[in-house]
Amino acid sequence: MSQFIDILEEKCPKCGVGKVFATKGNPLLFRMPHMNANCPNCNHKFEKETGYFFGSMYVSYGLTVAEMIAAFIVAHFFIKSYAGMMSLIAGLAVLLSTFNFRLSRMIWIYMLDGKNRTV
Repeated sequence: MSQFIDILEEKCPKCGVGKVFATKGNPLLFRMPHMNANCPNCNHKFEKETGYFFGSMYVSYGLTVAEMIAAFIVAHFFIKSYAGMMSLIAGLAVLLSTFNFRLSRMIWIYMLDGKNRTV
């Protein structure tokens, strides 16, 4: 359970203290999140090699699809027009883009690098 909380709090997979992201980003201001190269606490390198986070795009896709299906199911009871439904889903995709970016990278880091914590 603590790894799940560390993923949501964007903590380092090695020490559990340092932050992975320096900034969270803002989709309304067209600012993407900025990742630290190394953990500020234990100096653990997050990107092991070039292209390390390409796999996190699949995680992000899965998160986005799950969110959009959930939004469709909930909104189906309130919005009857097709255009309204698509507008809602497109708006949610834009608003949740930086959240999905950060969460997918955190899940990817913890899947590949989060098992052996040194205390």
